[in-house]
Amino acid sequence: METATLPGLHVVPIRYNGHEPAAAGGDPVDTYAASGAYDLLGETTVLEPRFPEDQRTEEPTFNLGLLGGEIADAVAAGRRAGKPVLVVGGNCASVPGVIGGLQQAHGAAARIGLVWFDAHGDFNTPRTTLTGMLGGMPVAVAAGLAYPHWRELSRQPAPLPTDRIVMVDVRNLDEPEEQLIRATDVVIASPGPGFPGADLEQSVADLAARCDLLYLHIDSDILDERYVPNHRTKEPDGPTMEQVVTAIETVMATGKVVTFAIVSVWADGDGGDVAVGSGVELLRNGLDSWRRHGSAN
Repeated sequence: METATLPGLHVVPIRYNGHEPAAAGGDPVDTYAASGAYDLLGETTVLEPRFPEDQRTEEPTFNLGLLGGEIADAVAAGRRAGKPVLVVGGNCASVPGVIGGLQQAHGAAARIGLVWFDAHGDFNTPRTTLTGMLGGMPVAVAAGLAYPHWRELSRQPAPLPTDRIVMVDVRNLDEPEEQLIRATDVVIASPGPGFPGADLEQSVADLAARCDLLYLHIDSDILDERYVPNHRTKEPDGPTMEQVVTAIETVMATGKVVTFAIVSVWADGDGGDVAVGSGVELLRNGLDSWRRHGSAN
């Protein structure tokens, strides 16, 4: 197979858990950088978002939006330079900011597709949530279903249409959340043989045909819990590393992935070394696949 040529890599490291700084030594960002995986795509630039502390408020959704705006600026800088953008660290709350960055660089009318690898849908709203957990809402926020100020502060002016979202796995959905997802045009695809959902290859091909560019987002809890034993929302009965790597390859093979995110990998707590090792494996395999298949302009 001929290897595609990519113009280096733009890395956006996020050292936050939500909008709060990650615990010292708790994020994997430095380990990723030291792994040598970034070299697979050539020259690397790094732009790290910083929360504007002078603007911090008592309202967490505003704070998430403020950090999202900084993430958006960092993502947009990489895309304007014509580089594929890797987002590492942090958690799923970064999603509106990443999409915001893509809209800033490519225009609010750009046909952006989201491929969502996660054990959860993160598609709750204040009306459906059973826990009130904001970390369970960012995809709904990006889709325009909740907290518009979070999305707008994240520089995402246009909600993401639900027919441009493919969720992979999402094996643990709250009942009201699943009802909401099923009421939209979101597609739920299988991460591999033996798992429910639509055929991943066909679902991704259909999405790619309707989109100009793709954002591949991976929460490490898509993996079976043995790979991420310290994850705050780990789930049993998930796919193996090999199955997730194969699924990543399916998405990268479209040649339309411009942004790749690996989030919710934590180094602290019992099993932190195992989780970071899993993160490095996802990173290395994902970047190798990206190198081989290339990125949309």
